[in-house]
Amino acid sequence: MSRLRRFAPIALAVLFATSGVAHFLKPETFTGLVPRIVPVSPETVVYASGAVELILAAGLFAKHRHSGLASAVFLIALLPAHVQMLLDFQREYGAYSLPTAIAWARLPLQLALIWAALQVNHRGSD
Repeated sequence: MSRLRRFAPIALAVLFATSGVAHFLKPETFTGLVPRIVPVSPETVVYASGAVELILAAGLFAKHRHSGLASAVFLIALLPAHVQMLLDFQREYGAYSLPTAIAWARLPLQLALIWAALQVNHRGSD
């Protein structure tokens, strides 16, 4: 368990870095995930969240003491986007489709990612 706790924040940092770059290279991939209730343009949200992901990745790589909590808060803030994706996929592909099943699976995955973020400063031994 100790190795997993050490590796988890690094894996999350790689995920954030990859996703952050993708937000700038392929913003159209993410604009449809922005909940319609957000009062600014989806493109603005996509570029801002991409920048946040890159900053969080750097903090996780550096093991900055606030990076784990900041990453966890960011992941919680993304939950509405995952719910929006689920609703859109159900409407577009149907309730029993593979895209909808993947969207459902992403929701509990967020808990694992939040756990990974919070391991950045863990000092325990298992």
